[in-house]
Amino acid sequence: MPFSTPDFRHRAQLEELMDQPCSREQLRACLIDLGKTNRCVLAYRPTLAWLNSIADSRAPSAEPLRILDVASGYGDTLRKIEQWARRRGIAVELTGLDLNPDTAVIAAEASPAGSGIRWVSSDIFAYTPPSQPDLVISSLFTHHLGNDDIVRFLRWMEQHAAVGWFINDLSRAPIPYYAFRVFAKLMRFHPFVQHDGPISVARAFVPEEWRDLCAGAGLAESDYQIKSYTPARLCVARRKI
Repeated sequence: MPFSTPDFRHRAQLEELMDQPCSREQLRACLIDLGKTNRCVLAYRPTLAWLNSIADSRAPSAEPLRILDVASGYGDTLRKIEQWARRRGIAVELTGLDLNPDTAVIAAEASPAGSGIRWVSSDIFAYTPPSQPDLVISSLFTHHLGNDDIVRFLRWMEQHAAVGWFINDLSRAPIPYYAFRVFAKLMRFHPFVQHDGPISVARAFVPEEWRDLCAGAGLAESDYQIKSYTPARLCVARRKI
């Protein structure tokens, strides 16, 4: 599918190949390369930095820290969090939630023996956690949604997260858009990744858009923080207590 130059003043209305039906083998190959991309661009760093801030200020507790990852994909973020928790000596209950049943199978297969991560397949808006999560996180999920569903997702997290939530997504700008096109081609990533990566940037956000979305969900600007990370990440953090 040919690329067209987006208007970076507005979110692009383009479709990603990963959002279309495909075989489990195609999906696995794509997710593996997405995991490689995440490692290369330090994608876990914002989420882990936020978790460190939560852990540093959290009172000692006999209860595990319950973390729900929405649209968990390949599961690499939760596997990094599991490693982080072991290093810090923090008991955790980790759940990865993804709409695609094949994705949950692939994530489970990619996890090491002894991993305690629970993988669930469900639509987030139809999902009721068996126990209230302390933290709800997502990575590269919200840019797949329309604005109305993003507001709905923000409200869902407000309702279900006891301590807070964290959105790790992209920042819309020309440089990461064109840079990723070159990077993905040089790395010979899966065709889905080469196609979808730049589109993901074009479908992503600028801070003012996040402020409007949060306002639509009933949040005051004092309720959340928006922070940029290099390269090309724009994150929204909410701490309730």
